[in-house]
Amino acid sequence: MSVPESCHHTPRVLLPLAEGFEELEAVTIIDVLRRADVEVVVAGLRDGPVRGSRGTVLLPDAPLDAVFGEAFDMLVLPGGMPGVRHLREDPRIGALVQRFHEEARYTAAICGAPSVLAAQGLLAGRRVTSNPKFKDEVARPDVHYREEAVVDDGALITSRGPGTAIAFALALVEKLTGRLRRAEVERGLVLMH
Repeated sequence: MSVPESCHHTPRVLLPLAEGFEELEAVTIIDVLRRADVEVVVAGLRDGPVRGSRGTVLLPDAPLDAVFGEAFDMLVLPGGMPGVRHLREDPRIGALVQRFHEEARYTAAICGAPSVLAAQGLLAGRRVTSNPKFKDEVARPDVHYREEAVVDDGALITSRGPGTAIAFALALVEKLTGRLRRAEVERGLVLMH
């Protein structure tokens, strides 16, 4: 799947935020995508502020119900516990990941969040990774599990955890805006290699 050809199309990303999200992942993804001029809509599973796994509180742009039916180019699921469990147990998230899968739109998940996709039966035949603690939930016999920082399998992009969040976010920038824009954003981050 590719981003629409219109030069004026600003990619839109939906990032659902659940109580207990992993702060480093969520904030890194939001920040890096916005540096690339991607429209990121942070949607709380419920109305109001959402507390992360380390106690950091973020104020989502909207409650999930308010943006559920809108069009997005990509769905990004951050990890963190118990955030991942809340995502997995929310029927709206299940419906969203199924819809993105059926429409072959980009779905991205980091840390424990690939287990949300596994629970929906969406990883068969796919190349994926996850936080090592979630390997048993994700690495089923029909899944091509990789122990790499970021695994790009076309419309599905997965990553391992807080330490891989910048690499993951940059991979999402490249998917949505191309290599040149990724390189610009990467330069601005002053990553030391």
